[in-house]
Amino acid sequence: MKSYTVILLLSLMLIGCKNKENKQELANKEDSAELSKNIEAVVQDYIDLGIFSGIILVAEKGNIQFHKAYGLANRETKAPNTINTLFDIGSMNKTFTSIVVKQLVAEGKLNLDDKLTQYIPGFKDPNANKITINHLLNHESGFADYHTRNYFDLPLNERKLNAIVERAKSYDLNFEPGTEQDYSNLGYVILGAVIEKVSGKSYFDNVNERIVKPLNLKNTYLNDFSGLENRIAHGYYYTPLGELDESAPLQDIPNPDGGFLSTTEDIMTFYRSYYYDDLLLSEEAKSNDSFFNYLKELPDGKATGSAGGFEGFNTALYQVVSNDFTIIVFANMDEPVAEHIALDILALTRGETPNKPQAPAIQNVREAFNKNGAEFIKANFEELTINFHPKDPKDIIINALGYAYLYEANDVDKAIKLFKLNTQLFPDIANCWDSYGEALAESGKKEEAITIRPNLESAKNALKDLKK
Repeated sequence: MKSYTVILLLSLMLIGCKNKENKQELANKEDSAELSKNIEAVVQDYIDLGIFSGIILVAEKGNIQFHKAYGLANRETKAPNTINTLFDIGSMNKTFTSIVVKQLVAEGKLNLDDKLTQYIPGFKDPNANKITINHLLNHESGFADYHTRNYFDLPLNERKLNAIVERAKSYDLNFEPGTEQDYSNLGYVILGAVIEKVSGKSYFDNVNERIVKPLNLKNTYLNDFSGLENRIAHGYYYTPLGELDESAPLQDIPNPDGGFLSTTEDIMTFYRSYYYDDLLLSEEAKSNDSFFNYLKELPDGKATGSAGGFEGFNTALYQVVSNDFTIIVFANMDEPVAEHIALDILALTRGETPNKPQAPAIQNVREAFNKNGAEFIKANFEELTINFHPKDPKDIIINALGYAYLYEANDVDKAIKLFKLNTQLFPDIANCWDSYGEALAESGKKEEAITIRPNLESAKNALKDLKK
């Protein structure tokens, strides 16, 4: 299967503190000024590499200590990013969705142990009858992603919530619900459908009435972006071949798994309310929630967070819960730059020296491959790909580069070498073998392609075509 786009993933991260003494609190203006100076130095390293533009916010107990925008929101018009520029927050949407679900549970309208099919029937896979609301919340449902190869070619109506759910009814699950955990955007879209069924209102009306209005999030937009064109950041990313490209300002229409627009200050307001007050969730609701019970047990100085992104955008938040210390980074460049910068700032607050940033992993691999060949990549793969999202499978790096050479650069020889290398690095990943076989077939070596792991279930259709 071709892999051109990595849909980024919301990640819940618990970041430890090496220092015995907690240093997050900024005791005075001198501390704040020193932190600002150090942040500027860190950010400049990323700017010098050409991999960051966006906004950074640092706050203590809701009081902003550092808030600055960098680079351009639109490179064509030269419009700069400002602290009020609107960014697609990606999978941060999922926190909004989970809160609405938990509110409905607190109101007695929903139970976490309820079966999905009580609300949304008609799934083909018999194991779907075992999926609970809790499985969907915790990515334990077995649903894969809904961003298929041709997803973005679908008409607008086919990319809306209900159409996605209807297609999902024919999908096979990847595992029996509750037996594994695998990140699923689709699971959260389906939760949106459950919200609509239980409440009798649209998903977006629920979020607006239950979260946006109560928190007075004046710069958070859910699904009506008319008139906002000049405020929205455009996303930029380097293609696998190293060319800077632009993603659409709105990569996809908003759904319960991603796509809201917001500002750094609104996102700080939202997450601080989620963590600290009872406006969104009552103390009783939090006391029965495993996530909040876990937060109570976190040692001082540890951070929890969330992130989101896709081609050209990356958002990240780290919250040191014990000290109410907030770090937010929005980037209109490719992931995981926002997460790296946020972690660097977190290190600074602990008196640590962040590592120097590196170019994106796929660019490191491409340059090393062209200079030193496949064997060098094989021997140095981990070092070359250290700057890669920790939650994403690394086989997609070489796979994406191989397809770029195969179909964009029309260099089938390089593509074959890269795909073959990927099968050596990741011999148990079926997609690596499929890609290798596809490249061999494109080069005219059909007999060799047929011998590529013919027992793979995923290769059966390709083999039928080749044998014709």
